Amino acid sequence: MDAKPEVRTITVAHSPDSDDAFMFYGLATNKLETEGLKFEHTLKDIQTLNVDAMNGVFDVTAVSFHAYAYISDKYALLPHGASIGDKYGPIVVSKEQFTADDIPNLKIAVPGELTSAFLALRIYNPDFEYGVVPFDQIIDEVAKGKYDAGLLIHEGQLFYKQKGLSKVLDLGEWWHERTGLPLPMGGNAIRRDLGKDLMKQVSKHLHRSIVYSLENREDALSYAMQFARDMPPELADRFVGMWVNELTLDYGDRGREGVRLLLREGFEKGIIPKYVEVEFVD
Repeated sequence: MDAKPEVRTITVAHSPDSDDAFMFYGLATNKLETEGLKFEHTLKDIQTLNVDAMNGVFDVTAVSFHAYAYISDKYALLPHGASIGDKYGPIVVSKEQFTADDIPNLKIAVPGELTSAFLALRIYNPDFEYGVVPFDQIIDEVAKGKYDAGLLIHEGQLFYKQKGLSKVLDLGEWWHERTGLPLPMGGNAIRRDLGKDLMKQVSKHLHRSIVYSLENREDALSYAMQFARDMPPELADRFVGMWVNELTLDYGDRGREGVRLLLREGFEKGIIPKYVEVEFVD
């Protein structure tokens, strides 16, 4: 009897969001042949994943690009799987009618100090007071008046108006006007100690999973709906469309340049302690 080839388990962590679930549909539901690799999925919120990545917990993990500045010694970026907004991004919202000029005088609820949204807002203006609030509670905290404004990531970007809040600033619009580039939020990183060959093999299968989802959009979307936190299907569809797009399949030159510029400006403004060489797996 032939010995069975050894199965290598690769741990993959991402956030319990409809866009991430959509991307990983092909792998998570065993639709793809993976050449002796077994992918084991863990779901955690992005702030927790950022902290886990500092300790090298998972082989592959979703991270905020802001957090990448602190883990680039352990992880390289995969060339796909990113959430990048072209002319849109995280939104500062408020109950009162504030403008972007008011930001230095506001107390703002933010979804985590390592999020790219927080980095972008501090590059825009570093002088505001803030408190860290779980991302899915920010709209309620602002509506209750506990904070003057809130920094929205994820699907709150689509329905804050229904909660009586109005837009103060769209950071993706501001970034594009200023740089001409898309604003990168999060990407997938892979542990360097897996070695070049295994990193490339894992990268290939993760890319195939995104392609599979885009080619089987309806099935992938209905799978992702269980992670859509009570969003109606048409809103989830819109949300997935915003954050899983051609820049998710491949950053392209503009996407890569956006990541480099975000981290470079963070360093130049003293928000990130060291300059980071952004390295992508081929």
